[in-house]
Amino acid sequence: MAIDLPLLDVFGEARFVEAFAADRTIGAWLDVEVALARAQAEAGVIPDSAAETIRVELESVEIDHEQLEEGARLVGYPILPLLQQLGRSHPDVASWLHFGATTQDIMDTALVILLRDACRGIAHVGVELGDTLAALAESHRATPMAGRTHGQQAVPITFGMKVAGWLEEIARSLARLGEARAAAEVVQLYGAAGTSAAYGPLSAATRRRTAEILGLGCDDVPWHSVRDRLAQVAAGLGVLAAATSRIALEVIDLARSEIAEVREGGGRLAGASSTMPQKANPILSETIVGLSGMAGALAAVPLRAMTGRHERSAGEWQMEWDSLPLLVAYTGSSLARCGDLVAGLYVDRARMAANLDIDGGLIMAEALMIRLAPLLGRQEAHDVVYDLSAAARDSGVPLAEAARSFLADRGLAEQADLEPASYLGEAEAIVDTAVERWRSARRPEV
Repeated sequence: MAIDLPLLDVFGEARFVEAFAADRTIGAWLDVEVALARAQAEAGVIPDSAAETIRVELESVEIDHEQLEEGARLVGYPILPLLQQLGRSHPDVASWLHFGATTQDIMDTALVILLRDACRGIAHVGVELGDTLAALAESHRATPMAGRTHGQQAVPITFGMKVAGWLEEIARSLARLGEARAAAEVVQLYGAAGTSAAYGPLSAATRRRTAEILGLGCDDVPWHSVRDRLAQVAAGLGVLAAATSRIALEVIDLARSEIAEVREGGGRLAGASSTMPQKANPILSETIVGLSGMAGALAAVPLRAMTGRHERSAGEWQMEWDSLPLLVAYTGSSLARCGDLVAGLYVDRARMAANLDIDGGLIMAEALMIRLAPLLGRQEAHDVVYDLSAAARDSGVPLAEAARSFLADRGLAEQADLEPASYLGEAEAIVDTAVERWRSARRPEV
């Protein structure tokens, strides 16, 4: 009986939810068996005719999933029941199929094939998101808004600068995932306890040729219980998912009624409430937070799977069977939904400008202090502006007004001109750097 997963069922990206579907997984197992037989035939380990028969027969074979599951439940692993089923339905392949291999050889090699393909798909979706973020950052390169620290207004920034930070984090996360994925693309063909004894004297050549046929790397050190490379892939997926969550959470904050600087796109009833007709909840952002939160939890499981002892683990390996496919599904889906969010995001420039003045211009207090520091000294300037800010807040007048008489008495009246757009520092240059870096280096790397 299948388990309903409402979050993935409704908001999941099909290509990632189905990346490890039963047909694909079994197909990958059979691809490894066919490649192994071909490599062994080329090396003279098994007859050419046997390898050709295996290739032809397995190309169109139909596997009884229910029978396979029953056998796996009894044996504990699916490969022996698969071989038994093939032996019954295709007895002409049974003599040489799986020659010298062990269950984990086939399943691990198939796993890295499926991970490779899924992570390449994630990279493709990530590039689309990166392009959208770059365009959004450019279009708001000089759009002033309140920068916020500790949940409070701090100093002016631009919205483009904020988006540049999102872009950089996504870009680095994609690059790290790509590096981890490439390192993990290694065949597992070492036999029962990693010695390759059953593969015979041509084991190394057979392993290398099988890897070449499958488009994978090859290592002459077995990794049946050495799982750090898969844990790195899992970590890369978890970090990428967390990066999408940060974007979504900022959108949720900026879309609050009291701030209202951005809002999600969508048609009629998008984010609607069943009882409050006025509501337009940031439901897409909330979905991303949920998907990425699940990915983060699952990313920890392969770390536990690293603790398998001796030449074959005793239960740790099985943790990867569910966690890695689900991790791919949740991460890929969070990334795809983040792409939808950014592509449809509405940015309210007027509201951003209004919010810069919402606290009586106190967001410019640092700017005023920096202007006065060369004239009064840094510490005195800080104390003066602190007192002026407190007076402005208590009296309800803008900071510029509270400061004007104090500055005029000292011949510094011109310092009271506190325009947020004049205090953006490197904000626009930061956008330029992030966008140029994405297009010239990060994107090609991904």
